[in-house]
Amino acid sequence: MLRLRFGIAVLAGGMLFAGGCSKEPVTVNASIVIPEGEKDPAVWGKKYPHHYDSYLKNKERTQGYSKYRNDNEDRIGPWPFQFILWDGWGMGVEYNEPNGHIDMLRDQIAVDPSRKKAGGVCLTCKSPYVPELKEKLGVDYFRKPYEEIRAQIPEKHREMGLVCIDCHDPKTQELRLSRWTLKEALRAIGKEEGKITRQEMRSLVCAQCHVTYSISKDAEGKSTYVKFPWAKGQWGNISIEAVIKQIKDKEEHLLEWKHKPTDQKLGHIRHPEFELFSAPGSVHWAAGVACADCHMPYERVGQSKISSHRWQSPLRGNMKPCLQCHNQSQEWLKQQVLNIQDRTNHMFTKAGYAVARAALTIEQAIKTPGVDAKALAKAKDIYHEAYLRNTWIGAENSMGFHNPPEAMRVLGDALDQGRQAEIIAREAILKAKGTPKEFDMAAIDAVVKERYASKDGKTGFRANVPKKAALLGDR
Repeated sequence: MLRLRFGIAVLAGGMLFAGGCSKEPVTVNASIVIPEGEKDPAVWGKKYPHHYDSYLKNKERTQGYSKYRNDNEDRIGPWPFQFILWDGWGMGVEYNEPNGHIDMLRDQIAVDPSRKKAGGVCLTCKSPYVPELKEKLGVDYFRKPYEEIRAQIPEKHREMGLVCIDCHDPKTQELRLSRWTLKEALRAIGKEEGKITRQEMRSLVCAQCHVTYSISKDAEGKSTYVKFPWAKGQWGNISIEAVIKQIKDKEEHLLEWKHKPTDQKLGHIRHPEFELFSAPGSVHWAAGVACADCHMPYERVGQSKISSHRWQSPLRGNMKPCLQCHNQSQEWLKQQVLNIQDRTNHMFTKAGYAVARAALTIEQAIKTPGVDAKALAKAKDIYHEAYLRNTWIGAENSMGFHNPPEAMRVLGDALDQGRQAEIIAREAILKAKGTPKEFDMAAIDAVVKERYASKDGKTGFRANVPKKAALLGDR
């Protein structure tokens, strides 16, 4: 009954918020004209000083605001099974929580070089110069080395992350889409750009980057393009099933890397916030709530009312955005979020270890003489499905809160498919007169420590990392 009331409150409150907060009175310096194509946010800040001051707060570092996400925190070690799932490419070497939108290019420069092997394509969401570079360089933008492409950004802006022009028209300050990736993805699902409402745009400017994307590869493994794999989905239902179909379509060339334990090429999932938030089961999406309503709440600055440009979780903001629609206390609201995230983490952990167990069993099957090739191929294919589903929730940044029912559905399927793949591989080993190994959680953690122990104290498994991959029964 409590959950039902919570959902109804969100729905009703969301309707009121979406309809009642469509405009914001602000004080600006009308005499200043922002030049066409101006990328420096400081120039925009002369016209919109309050917004600019808010934007600069993204440089501040905050720890302890969330149980599962903190600035610059390691995102592999707390869930050790991920080392096995990502064995074979950069994600398994270093993966950290970002330090905020302003610093996203600095974060990328600092991360292990293995994370940038795809080339210039890695810059697509990181710099406002990308649309120009893509038009100027064509396919070379995608395939040439990362540093070679970054060097073509003006030197003073080679560490500049998200800025005003990424989301706003400099003449009118209206929201706009600056990335071809999203425009193409919307056309692919039949969403006409000219018919996008303002409230929809308040989510879509975020969806330019807060989505999953896939990098197409040529026969040599060089990057040729980047796209959002939405073509088999639809507006309001870009499901993991639809995304997987496109990733596995051989004509798309979206298998980006080779997984060492299962010896196969795989696709990958990156931070699908928009897809999860907009999928069936999302109470806030159904209520007409936009990303900006929760992550850019209105605030008073002197006599002005502005939309906060410090992009952050409501957990970090003392649940202030939630109080615009909900009448419960801040602590009560926070606890509802944590309850959802705890249960999502419980399933993410169970599913993740099941998928890792499948990987290690397939690895053993590969090394078993006389193993049934067809059975092995089937186990590998199911593993791929399970891997993409588990990563769909692990890479998404709300730990399930954006759409709790969908998160649990996807993880339930990942858990089941992980077990299926393991069973098929075990049966293949037995049929070939082998003896399957047993991989419980402790055994998987032992494999991780043995194979991926850090040599430099910076990357790889670190035993002193606080473990967040806990099951609810372990509390």
